[in-house]
Amino acid sequence: MAAAAQSNAELLEWPKKDKRRFLHAVYRVGDLDRTIKFYTEAFGMKLLRKRDVPEEKYANAFLGFGSEKTNFVVELTYNYGVTSYDIGTGFGHFAIATPDVYKFVEDVRAKGGNVTREPGPVSGGSTVIAFVKDPDGYIFEILERASTPEPLCQVMLRVGDLDRSIKFYEKTLGLKVVKKVDRPEYKYTLAMLGYAEEDKTVVLELTYNYGVTEYTKGNAYAQVAIGTDDVYKSAEVVNIVSQELGGKIARQPGPIPGLNTKITSFLDPDGWKTVLVDNQDFLNELA
Repeated sequence: MAAAAQSNAELLEWPKKDKRRFLHAVYRVGDLDRTIKFYTEAFGMKLLRKRDVPEEKYANAFLGFGSEKTNFVVELTYNYGVTSYDIGTGFGHFAIATPDVYKFVEDVRAKGGNVTREPGPVSGGSTVIAFVKDPDGYIFEILERASTPEPLCQVMLRVGDLDRSIKFYEKTLGLKVVKKVDRPEYKYTLAMLGYAEEDKTVVLELTYNYGVTEYTKGNAYAQVAIGTDDVYKSAEVVNIVSQELGGKIARQPGPIPGLNTKITSFLDPDGWKTVLVDNQDFLNELA
């Protein structure tokens, strides 16, 4: 038992040493070309790659503000014949940082986007923000930042127990809390977790609404993908942490048939999915 405890303790140190970064967010859209057009023209993203897999009846596209080798991007999936999805109550929004929120919002409006919050200072602060909605109903928060290496900078998810979720992501993914805010006047608390400061990297924004412990997932948003140097060791860590905090391995570690990229995936205590992708295999896939 002592040896097992020592082994587990050593494994739990692995996420802190591992070379990890957010790779992409995966979600489903009803018209791939329409969304590509909107994201490139209204958001200023670039189409990085696109592939069609007719034998499995789906197509997908990767878009972002920089190379997949260095930046966080979106992976859009279109399943043949499916034109709409349920986003559910648990998924919150993505976020894009820009030096000029007002101009960004006008570009979105000009391309037919839905502005759900006009640009203006955040309540109690000076940072200018806005909210817009894409053609499939996904919400994007637009944040004013003079400069940032990661314009696509947030994924917001709602959770039923914030402290439990923080512990889970700290232990499984080596994420650190870079910001925590309690807003009793609006009855919510949020925590931002990342691998660097909020304005330097992608953050996972977890929101707890007072008294709400469960949300619907829908079938629109799928997962985030994060790079790792060892999917096998990373899966072992998830198994250990899940015994304490909940969650489970959704896909055992190993190569994807036909692609040979090694991955593993898991669900957190609220059922949100994360995929861990072998760093070298991912770079080989992009070559």
